[in-house]
Amino acid sequence: MASLASRTIEAEINYLGPMDSMPYFYAQDHERDNLALESHRVMIADARGRGFALERDGFELVPHASAVADFNDAEEVRELYTAEIETLIHAVTGADHVVVTPGGVLRFSTRTPRPELVNSLPAGFAHIDYSRAAFDAFAARNLADHPDGEALRGGRYAAYNIWRVLTAPPQDMPLTVCAAPSMADSDRIEGEARIDGDGIDEIRFGSSLIRPNPAHRWYWFSGMTPDEALIFKAFDSDLERVQGCPHTAFQNPDPDANPRSSIETRAFAYWRD
Repeated sequence: MASLASRTIEAEINYLGPMDSMPYFYAQDHERDNLALESHRVMIADARGRGFALERDGFELVPHASAVADFNDAEEVRELYTAEIETLIHAVTGADHVVVTPGGVLRFSTRTPRPELVNSLPAGFAHIDYSRAAFDAFAARNLADHPDGEALRGGRYAAYNIWRVLTAPPQDMPLTVCAAPSMADSDRIEGEARIDGDGIDEIRFGSSLIRPNPAHRWYWFSGMTPDEALIFKAFDSDLERVQGCPHTAFQNPDPDANPRSSIETRAFAYWRD
């Protein structure tokens, strides 16, 4: 029998259930969420060694060592890691221009929470970070001061998430991604993310929640190390290409799993028309 770290895992993930109002959720104060979640038991297959490709499946694992010495050092992450991710997305996509959200979002297992950080718990339900409208709005906003903004706005653009573990494998709450070709457009429901927290102005933008569909194919990468990066797509302006890749955390049943620590970064890539 294969070990827990390398076999398919059966686990619970939360989908959006029926709702008569727009779903919304907060980064911190979940008591104010307007979400009707349904827990579904799904099979999550080990993607390690299967050759998934970003532009075919919506996600891809790539080797990528970082020179960041301390991911808790916000200044080092903002300056060094942002540049590393920009170089990575240029190399992987061949884009003419890449904009990376400075820094990144650190997340920690519920066993080792960091409540002083905003949005620091693993995702609790299947989602894509943007709605279609928010994706287009962020893409335009990124180019507001760019000298070639008009040319870049007229071409193709796409949004990506870059996820890296910071603790040794196996992790107790790893990320699972849904293969984009297994998702129907009707599975995606527009909602709103509300980023709240002490001492910050609340930020709201469109997000996508995911309805259950037995056709969904969920995957995870066993044994992920800090020298790897999982890249997955949020949206693409070219509707003939792969669109969003739903994702969420799940509970690894391995009793020896380490508390998860991870960093997620978001990037937009642009190709001139």
